[in-house]
Amino acid sequence: MNADRLLERFLRYVRIDTRADDSSSTYPSSPGQLELGRMLAEELRAMGLADVEQDKHGLVYATVPATVDRHLPVVAFNSHVDTSPETSGTNVKPQVFHYEGGDIRLPGDSTKVIRVDENPDLKRLVGKTLITTDGTTLLGSDDKSGVAVIMELAQHLIEHPEIPHGKIRVLFTCDEEIGHGVKHVDLQKLGADVCYTLDGAGVDEIDVETFSADMAKVTVKGINIHPAIAKGRMVSAIRAATAFVERLPREGMSPETTDGRQGFLHPYDISGGVIEVKLKVLLRDFDTAGLTTKAELLRKVGKEVERDFPGSAVKIEIIKQYRNLGDGLAKEPRAVNYAEEALRRLGRTPKRSIIRGGTDGSQLTERGLPTPNLSTGEHNPHSPLEWTCLEEMVQATEMLVELVQVWGE
Repeated sequence: MNADRLLERFLRYVRIDTRADDSSSTYPSSPGQLELGRMLAEELRAMGLADVEQDKHGLVYATVPATVDRHLPVVAFNSHVDTSPETSGTNVKPQVFHYEGGDIRLPGDSTKVIRVDENPDLKRLVGKTLITTDGTTLLGSDDKSGVAVIMELAQHLIEHPEIPHGKIRVLFTCDEEIGHGVKHVDLQKLGADVCYTLDGAGVDEIDVETFSADMAKVTVKGINIHPAIAKGRMVSAIRAATAFVERLPREGMSPETTDGRQGFLHPYDISGGVIEVKLKVLLRDFDTAGLTTKAELLRKVGKEVERDFPGSAVKIEIIKQYRNLGDGLAKEPRAVNYAEEALRRLGRTPKRSIIRGGTDGSQLTERGLPTPNLSTGEHNPHSPLEWTCLEEMVQATEMLVELVQVWGE
């Protein structure tokens, strides 16, 4: 595996600002996603892949032709080109260094420190090559680590036609971070029997469950009038919205107080004034039925706010986002079993895990294409403290080379 080439790819990709924008009415939601997609399509053509296309939605499709002459399942690999809207992706300055242990203070902002006690994976990576941000932006390892791994896989397979495998499909999606990653994916065009997202943490993990997810758009209406004559007449949407958020349970129902299989309600965006405030709230639960319970709780709190702030009005719109990956993987048990077998053949120990989040694979699986998620060395995603490890990306690529051979038997 060409680790230097893999690193060069990754560094080139993260410097393109592909931050998703959930306020945009376009698809993709930011121009950098189209720019990176064009770059990837050009590189795939230069490698010699077939059927390379960047479609009108910015999605990139390509084929690594089979090297064996018999009918085999078509395997697809997917990563998304966008980065989180929660942290700036502009002017990313990746820091590449040989890690010698200890906390990592980032040079662009001395208050940003990647601490070993908060990142226990660092203890096993002494002597490895790490890539961090400079502390002023995210890195974009989520999911440009996955993009780079798939690109290196494609080139490695083209360079080594002696490796036996069936037809391999490559798919790069847009706007995964805002829930629209597979909105325009044409499964018939993709033509895959099974897919893997490369969008996971650490190394040797196979994610077999994700959250089920909805998003609530909450609109709180008030009544505005000049504050000089407001007594008994003004109804402040700001105060009503503040009461709404305050009444959402925190202990055992917020991201900061839950872990494992616990779901949550997460108010993450608020804007407005006296006459109207808009809130966005994430609903997350591994049990899809739990989303209904959480939506009912939001409506109950809304009614309480309307009662306690006479003249206010609270409207709650629930928008479906994605469903638990595990619900559909039973349709193709080989998807996970073969990934485990690939790791075992490499002398590594596979670890089945769950994601307190979602991937494009959640929606692809729901649409009938079984799609587990695999590790690519992501750590601290969506944060200025984001980092990745080159050797973990190399291990991810090696695993994919073995995986296509398992499917090719």
